[in-house]
Amino acid sequence: MKKLISVILFINIFFITSLLSSEIINPKILKVALLPDENASRIIKKYKKFKDYLENKLNKKIELVVTSDYSSMVEAIRFKRIHIGYFGPLSYTIAKSKTNITPFAVREKNGKITYNSIIIGNKELNILNLSDVKGKSFGFGDVASTSSHLIPKKMLIDSGLREKKDYKSIFLGAHDAVAISVQNGNISAGGLSLPIYKLLLEKEIIDKDKINEIEISGNYPQYPWVFIDELDSKLKTKIINAFIMLKDEDILAQMGGTAFRKVRDQDYDIIRQLAKKLSIFNFQ
Repeated sequence: MKKLISVILFINIFFITSLLSSEIINPKILKVALLPDENASRIIKKYKKFKDYLENKLNKKIELVVTSDYSSMVEAIRFKRIHIGYFGPLSYTIAKSKTNITPFAVREKNGKITYNSIIIGNKELNILNLSDVKGKSFGFGDVASTSSHLIPKKMLIDSGLREKKDYKSIFLGAHDAVAISVQNGNISAGGLSLPIYKLLLEKEIIDKDKINEIEISGNYPQYPWVFIDELDSKLKTKIINAFIMLKDEDILAQMGGTAFRKVRDQDYDIIRQLAKKLSIFNFQ
């Protein structure tokens, strides 16, 4: 009897393991996570046409996921709760240090696969340059954000400003929250992605008349699209091709680009080095 029970248990475990493995290797529903760098409903709406395109190209149902914050997205891919992720450069390198994932594509715009941060100040408070930030509050997005934490912090350090000593850091979670808080005078200044800042102006979510554009950063590698290494190799090839061969200008414009280009992990070494130097994350 004990032998029979053991056999049944083994069969059940084998069946469950096989089922779980198939859902990771070749899932019926491909879960695609999008970086929560803006309002979640705006993000989902922005990617609706791209979702339809992927479903058609991959012949799979796509579920778009926007996690509550960057660390939740890192954990989601670490535990295979998502299969594809659109990460920021810093959050990608953090996720890569915790699990087996591969970057496969980046957004290209007019031949460029880099982007910038911008630091803005409240006009009414007369924040005109970085020296005016001293003794004031400074807004960041998420702690794991590249363009709304890592890069602005470097810009402040390069200007001789140190966190706690020279300014008070306030983390607001998302880029749009930073821009709105600066505009409304809730914080004196803040840093965010330049493309997102331009989009917020274009959509009239923020008013340029209430903001001073203080400084734009140098160029940094674009947000990578990544997938978990466990995916079926044929499926991974289809995913890569779907991105690289995307020519629909309307979809690309919605995503802020003009094409997609292949990318490599070593392209993000500059981010690892900077995060370590600023003690934001210590890569082993």
